[in-house]
Amino acid sequence: MEKLFSFQNNILQNTPLSFKRYLYQQIPFHSRLVGVKGIRGVGKTTLLLQYFKTQPLSTSLYVTADHPWFYQHSLLETAEEWHKQGGRLLVIDEVHKYAHWSAELKNIYDGFPEMRVLFTASSALDIYRGEADLSRRALSVTLHGMSFREYLSLYQLADLPSFSLSGLLENHQIIAMELMQTLKAPLLHFKKYLQTGYLPLGVQTSSEQEYGMRTFQLIDAVLGFDLAFLHDYSASHQSKIRRLLGVLADTVPYIPNIQELATVLQVSRNTVLMWLQHLEQAAIIRNIHKEGHGTSVLQKPDKIVLENTNFNYALGKTPNEGTLRETFVANQLCNKGHHLVLAEQGDFMVDDKYTLEVGGKNKKKKQIAALSNAWIVKDNIEIGYTNVIPLWLFGFLY
Repeated sequence: MEKLFSFQNNILQNTPLSFKRYLYQQIPFHSRLVGVKGIRGVGKTTLLLQYFKTQPLSTSLYVTADHPWFYQHSLLETAEEWHKQGGRLLVIDEVHKYAHWSAELKNIYDGFPEMRVLFTASSALDIYRGEADLSRRALSVTLHGMSFREYLSLYQLADLPSFSLSGLLENHQIIAMELMQTLKAPLLHFKKYLQTGYLPLGVQTSSEQEYGMRTFQLIDAVLGFDLAFLHDYSASHQSKIRRLLGVLADTVPYIPNIQELATVLQVSRNTVLMWLQHLEQAAIIRNIHKEGHGTSVLQKPDKIVLENTNFNYALGKTPNEGTLRETFVANQLCNKGHHLVLAEQGDFMVDDKYTLEVGGKNKKKKQIAALSNAWIVKDNIEIGYTNVIPLWLFGFLY
């Protein structure tokens, strides 16, 4: 296992501890089997390695499932050998790249009760639907991209607290004024966040162009490797899914005509619906439904947006400002765990309680004038008033 230790030590030397993602304090690290899901580049590996560095190295081992070691050794064999050497913590990166991940995780869990296993996986992986039943064994958490608040912290622009949605809506004027005592020119930083702030790739890139290129490559890798591997897509299907994403990227927010898409792609209607679900599971798009509409695999979404605004810039040169606003609000609310649907009046209904109308600086209250618990979410304003709240404040939900 010398090669594994050598690889582990090299990785640990390059793991920063200065900035920890919001999820770090929420993960039940003491549990015996925990999976952290998330899109490529979101920081899953760094998060687990930061925890790893707080544990005794003599009883902790980090491996990545695509290491050449696993060409000749199984995960189960590795865990068994590590257990014999006194191992009590095993961290497995990119577990979805290992063919029989669920069966072997189950065997490790059942066979070595003294050992804790932490693993990372693609957003597209359904941890509970592998070939082995992990529903009673594994805890699954999802690491989303950075909030505007985290972006400010990562780049040492400001270290600010998060707020609940109800707290923001009820006290947004006071909150905005207090935040701006520390954060100068929030709108300037917010515009940059929308383009290059969702993924922590920016610390490794030197320009907006390089960030956009790396983000595009990340999306392409999700389509060409993660989804293709997990769902056994043929080369023809991969090509058509890329074409489907191209159509969506050119027209988001997209009101889908599923039959038209099926005709263009020369596949069945149900295949298009399945691909849309896979793209959402992979955190590439977000399918939004109207109030009262189902969310089953074969239920047509009523609107489709990209998962985050950085993807809008990576897949299109000049994203529409209205699209960016809606995408940002949907992204931050859903990442926080709120239930979001399209509203009959206004843009979004949140948790069956709040109505939000999202727009630019000149947005009027006409569409929500007769509604209670309704807010105008305005871009390009620093501080709001009454039921008008600045768009950038939604970046402080987590």
